[in-house]
Amino acid sequence: MNATPIASTAPMTRELIHAALTQVIDPEIGINIVDLGLVYDVESNDEGWRIALTMTSPACPMGQSILDDVRAVIDTSLSIGTSVDIDLVWEPPWDPSMMSDAARDTLGWSDD
Repeated sequence: MNATPIASTAPMTRELIHAALTQVIDPEIGINIVDLGLVYDVESNDEGWRIALTMTSPACPMGQSILDDVRAVIDTSLSIGTSVDIDLVWEPPWDPSMMSDAARDTLGWSDD
């Protein structure tokens, strides 16, 4: 986990974090990581906030770039002085059924 210092004055809420994370676009797919279903959890704890996210696969070539973008968005979107831990997790493994309906429509994915 990496604790990230926060650089703005916006009030901290789960919804604000989710909204900020929609700015992070998977560069290979062109869809934000929230709609792709890559954000598994956003929770507050005694130290600040924890974001659990994954990649489409452990071998994702853009994984570091996505993590860097998450840190940059968090740094500029949330309250000063709050710690945010970003956990890269692999369980459960991501699969296309985790995408939002909008992402499925954009990619032409069907559950049929």
